[in-house]
Amino acid sequence: MLKLAQGIDALSEYTGRLTAYLILPLVLVVAYEVFARYLFNAPTIWAFEATNFIYGVHFVLGFGYTLRHEGHVAIDVFEARLPTRPRAILRLIVGVILFLPTVGLLAYGSVRYARDSWGHLEKASTSWAPALYPYKALMAVGFVLLLLQGVSRLIHDWQALRQSDRT
Repeated sequence: MLKLAQGIDALSEYTGRLTAYLILPLVLVVAYEVFARYLFNAPTIWAFEATNFIYGVHFVLGFGYTLRHEGHVAIDVFEARLPTRPRAILRLIVGVILFLPTVGLLAYGSVRYARDSWGHLEKASTSWAPALYPYKALMAVGFVLLLLQGVSRLIHDWQALRQSDRT
């Protein structure tokens, strides 16, 4: 089980580091739009949507990485004060009762959403009309990665609980 968790951790780490580079095209598109709009009085049709798409992919693909590094918003006032064993128990309970069902449904729904989009080769209803299905597929990938990282976290918490039993 620990090997599985380590594999998921490595995948989240790799995806997060790779996703960080999406900030470069995002900055380029925004800078281009600012120059086109304010210096040449020639705003573009595509830049706003491209900015949303790039940022959206950047955001969603970083979910698993952020969970891996415990960067999501959390109320850990209780948890921080707990010893290892009760903390692991609390995290396991919350993970199984809240995290897995919620994120599992989000992952399932986003995969269905992406599948339907691919089935229709969905495009945006704007004059630029970019394809939406690749972005929806990446959104589904992001939620699946978050779910996997949650499983990894549960495995690590289980290991921490088992370790606390031995001491």
